[in-house]
Formats: sequence, structure tokens, C-alpha cells
Amino acid sequence: RAEEQIMQILWDIEKGFVKDILEKMTEPKPAYNTVSTIVRILERKGFVNHKAYGKSHEYFPIVTKDEYRSFTIKNLLSGYFSGSFSKMASFFAKDKNLNIKELEKIMDEVKEDVKK
Repeated sequence: RAEEQIMQILWDIEKGFVKDILEKMTEPKPAYNTVSTIVRILERKGFVNHKAYGKSHEYFPIVTKDEYRSFTIKNLLSGYFSGSFSKMASFFAKDKNLNIKELEKIMDEVKEDVKK
């Protein structure tokens, strides 16, 4: 959740120092060192890069929201649903108490996306 929040902020501001990211975070704000650590984790994962100005680093995203979403969903699928999209869809259908009409709408959207 913290990683996603920082990514959202970086996409919004396009680039910034840890203090800039921290400024955009909602209360209660985490410690400066916590944000710095999370940004470096995102950098190791290949989502963020930086430009150094002496000892200061200006961070910026190097993946799009769509690329990040794809990575996150693939991890969700493999970690919680044994890689099965149908298991995940079934879980959310039950969890959100979807009715038949809503499920049919989802199926229609999926079919359209597959055609594209």
C-alpha cells in the first residue's frame, strides 16, 4: 500500500525529492526515513529511477500506471489465487455480492478487450 501511494504521488508530480513526496502524503505522515526506504525499494524493483545532485536524489517513475498495474495484478494472481484469473474473479464476485447483470457486464467488457 505504501509503495502504491508513493507511485501515485510520483506520477502526479512527475519527479521529486523525498521531502516533496512526503509533502503530498496525507496525515499521519510517515517518517522521512520510511519514505526514503520505500522509494529505494521501488527503485530496486525497477519502477523508479533517480538523478543525483550531490548527496540528494530526485526520483521519478520509469513505468506507466498500466505497467505497474499489470505487475501488481500478476503478483496478486500468483500470490493469492494460484495464478487463476477465474478464481480471482469468483472471489471478487462473491466478496462484492455482484448480481448476474453486473457479472454479464464484466464478461462483455472482457470480451471487447480480448477482441481489441
